[in-house]
Amino acid sequence: MSENPYLTSRMRGFGTTIFAQMSALAVATQAVNLGQGFPDTDGPPEILEAAIDAIRAGHNQYPPGIGIPELRQAVAEHQKRFYDITLNPDTEVLITAGATEAITAALLALCEFGDEVVVFEPYYDSYAAAIAMAGAHRRCVPLRPPDYSYAPEDLEAAISERTRLILVNSPHNPTGKVFSRSELSHIASLAVERNLLVVTDEVYEHIVFEGEHLPLATFPQMAERTVSISSAGKTFSVTGWKIGWITTTEELVRAIQTTKQFLTYVNGAPFQHAIVKGLRLGDSYFKELAQNLQMCKDELSAGLREVGMEVHESHGTYFVISDISGFADDGLEFCLGLPERCGVVAVPVQVFCDDLELGASLARFAFCKKPEVIAEAVKRLGRLN
Repeated sequence: MSENPYLTSRMRGFGTTIFAQMSALAVATQAVNLGQGFPDTDGPPEILEAAIDAIRAGHNQYPPGIGIPELRQAVAEHQKRFYDITLNPDTEVLITAGATEAITAALLALCEFGDEVVVFEPYYDSYAAAIAMAGAHRRCVPLRPPDYSYAPEDLEAAISERTRLILVNSPHNPTGKVFSRSELSHIASLAVERNLLVVTDEVYEHIVFEGEHLPLATFPQMAERTVSISSAGKTFSVTGWKIGWITTTEELVRAIQTTKQFLTYVNGAPFQHAIVKGLRLGDSYFKELAQNLQMCKDELSAGLREVGMEVHESHGTYFVISDISGFADDGLEFCLGLPERCGVVAVPVQVFCDDLELGASLARFAFCKKPEVIAEAVKRLGRLN
């Protein structure tokens, strides 16, 4: 298909997302969709009821541009409760239309045309699009399988005099990597040394199976240069609500709000009220979230190994990556044929990479599904043999 002549040059090459393509293929073939990372169960009943109550109470008009004060307070409480980060909810918290808008607004606000943004690859696909919309250029640092560590010298070489910021995602989609304390310390030291900003995507912060989620903002001299981003979608299984947040300094909040207000302006007034309830749930909820997902991860990983794939251990997120080289030479070709072949949808990792060889033989499977759905997927994958 030829390029759309109306599309700006910055966005050429960004067609329909791989998630939309594979989800459409799942519908067309009646396949089990382990491609797109959304749960197939609703979130906690008390949060759902809180949203209904908020609608009935009349919270259906524009909320404040920075977000309702109750949610900003709850976000600040959450950061203090889990990470001992102290925030002023009136000036250092910004509510957004999910994490995707938060990342895009941050890049639009903070990057000049021609700036460089360092990302780790494989990277979530919206990062590349947001960098392009900002008129910046991405510089990639490879996370190499099977443990997805990076070479410190690769990160150091990727930083130039044109680098504006580093974009870090931990726990990491699509690999399931949880960045270690030593890796985060290295990133922090470079950011301080080179006077860089850091934007952190922490949407899977409560879905960690091994290791510990450590916000970069807690490292020495990083609070003043880190834009921390998270959202309710993954933690509370309400991905369609699109309620996210940014926590950072007052000056950075003001800068990002300047761009955010011209994207969505505001969103989700009744859902903002409901997420206040979610963030104040007891510790048991957050522990059980990870425990339940780990059981699904372990069952899917065992099933993938049983059919002969090498599985790269996932330490967090909704995802596990497997090496499909025993079945095909090309991950994209394999994933496009998988629904017809055995009735399961996965996503090729190469679509998340500038270096296509890095993800050429890898596929990402989502395990954020009901146990019976995972069991059915494992059964179907057996047809590969």
